[in-house]
Amino acid sequence: MTTQLEIKSQIYALSLHTTTPELGLSISNFADETRSQVWNLGRDLSSYIHQYLLEFVAPQTWSDLAFIAVAKGPGGYTGTRIGVVIARTLGQQLNIPVFGISTMAAVAWQEIGKSQQTKAIAVEMPAQRGQIFGGIYQLSTDGIELIPLLPDTVLTPQAWQETLANWQSEYQLVEAKSSLATTVTSVLQLAYLEWQQGKRPNWSEALPYYGQHPVDI
Repeated sequence: MTTQLEIKSQIYALSLHTTTPELGLSISNFADETRSQVWNLGRDLSSYIHQYLLEFVAPQTWSDLAFIAVAKGPGGYTGTRIGVVIARTLGQQLNIPVFGISTMAAVAWQEIGKSQQTKAIAVEMPAQRGQIFGGIYQLSTDGIELIPLLPDTVLTPQAWQETLANWQSEYQLVEAKSSLATTVTSVLQLAYLEWQQGKRPNWSEALPYYGQHPVDI
């Protein structure tokens, strides 16, 4: 989908994906350089993420960054919180925008990029207590926006199946179960689409989306 991204200026931006035990990082100037990498850090995510960040950004510097993007969830509570907090901190310190991007929107965008899909993408993801995260996305007709036809929500499996059964347009179902950090480049591309539309969200606007209370009460 990068061919649809209009190049207006030479900027760099960084994205983080920490909603699973994996760490995904991506950096791009949206012209001729994009780098991304994924590490399976498990419980060591919080201990090593700063080290990996410093090593990954080089040879670029923090001052090269025009904005930060972060996968805001849904996902694991601790990992999601870590990523959003770091993105907010970087945005505040560097005085640059921070885009919080839906984990499931990134999955949909990756699928659109792989198959050049024009029909809607329905994304389902396991949630706690036997429930399901569901969201339905479609590429805009001009190809410059991913539209949430059904924003991310928590449903029972039955309610999700009923939603799909009653959906009035053609869609492709994608199950988001593993290797979600590989969509870190999609997180960055979706943020860039918003950047091109003139959006400049303050770091304080980047909030995690958990969907469910982390503790069953």
